[in-house]
Amino acid sequence: MPKLIRIKPYDPKRGHLVRRYTAFSIRLEESRGWYRVADDVAEYLSKVHQAPHDDDSPLVFDVCTEAEAKALEEAERKKAEERAKAAEPNVATPYDLTTSDLASHRGAARPETVAALPAPSPELPAMSSPPPATPAVAPPALAPAPKASRK
Repeated sequence: MPKLIRIKPYDPKRGHLVRRYTAFSIRLEESRGWYRVADDVAEYLSKVHQAPHDDDSPLVFDVCTEAEAKALEEAERKKAEERAKAAEPNVATPYDLTTSDLASHRGAARPETVAALPAPSPELPAMSSPPPATPAVAPPALAPAPKASRK
């Protein structure tokens, strides 16, 4: 049964750097997506690493069946949608709030807090005009300090 292969998407953070690969006279490109290959070719390509002769480097190819490939594509599509959704700015609708709006948004004012507030005192006169300005006093002129003589 033929297998599907593709070069893993370019991602330098994960070490996926290969974008083109040629094997068995087949030129494979990352941008072309999935390729249907014979089992012996798929078996060979499933062991190819990003860095030749380095078994610790990541694998170059995704090798799977058609059902696995569809599931992998769907998972990547969902992850890309989540990233795009997270990158969208939060849109807030601006509107003016008044004190009556606050009461309606938070529920009715609590009577215990209203009763606890002190009433304005009638003794304080209302200020209708600003207080009289105090005359500005200029700082005394500073004379230069006398130079000390050396002896």
